[in-house]
Amino acid sequence: MIEQKITILGSGTSQGIPVIGCHCASCSSTDSKDKRFRTSALIQVNNIRILIDAGPDLRMQLLTNRIEEIDAVLFTHEHQDHTAGLDDLRPIILKQKKGMPLWCSSQVQKRLEEQYSYTIKNANYPGVPKFQYCNFEEDHFEIEGVKIVRIHAKHGELDVSGFRIGAISYLTDLNYISDEELEKVKGSSLLILGCLRRESHYSHFNLEEAIELGRKSRVPRILFTHLSHHFEVQSQLTRALPKGIELAYDGQIIEIEY
Repeated sequence: MIEQKITILGSGTSQGIPVIGCHCASCSSTDSKDKRFRTSALIQVNNIRILIDAGPDLRMQLLTNRIEEIDAVLFTHEHQDHTAGLDDLRPIILKQKKGMPLWCSSQVQKRLEEQYSYTIKNANYPGVPKFQYCNFEEDHFEIEGVKIVRIHAKHGELDVSGFRIGAISYLTDLNYISDEELEKVKGSSLLILGCLRRESHYSHFNLEEAIELGRKSRVPRILFTHLSHHFEVQSQLTRALPKGIELAYDGQIIEIEY
């Protein structure tokens, strides 16, 4: 029996919720479930902790959830709301006394090397975080013995990665996935799926599209993430969702045995 746990560190879009200067129902809500950091998650398999994406809210996400150790980071793609907090891993890297493995595509590595060029140019400066880049050379790989399947999808014209880790599949920031890649999701106990808003969007699934894909996946439990303030508040939108589909919320923890 393998024990697996996922913690939703962030379930919001690139602006988070509340959005600065906005006074809509979602942004004005006093319900803690309507407060959303940028999208990120921590998956733990036995004692191995894998962070998915490192956005600009990472410091507060780690502090809020009392996360002090991370074994590796997986990147879905190179957009700022998924990469801008990587430097916040410095205390963990210093504590663990080893470089942090960053698993990503070659295009994401190129962006990270530009964004964090000081980690290369000034690598010996005290306190500079040490990164170890690990490219996706195959769609099946392991991190500290944890088997991971890479899932290919599209975010507009951008190639993005999703992941199947044990009984959990994670797909955010996408508006297309082929039937062949969706097969990798089938058999999961839980699917975390990006769902931006009710209206159509050029690079994200809207509500109708996400529900359709969720049904097609045949996964019994689905959590929508990367939610925008254009939706109704959590309590209202939840009542409109089909059985088996829920809204993720920050700080949510789900444990699975398989």
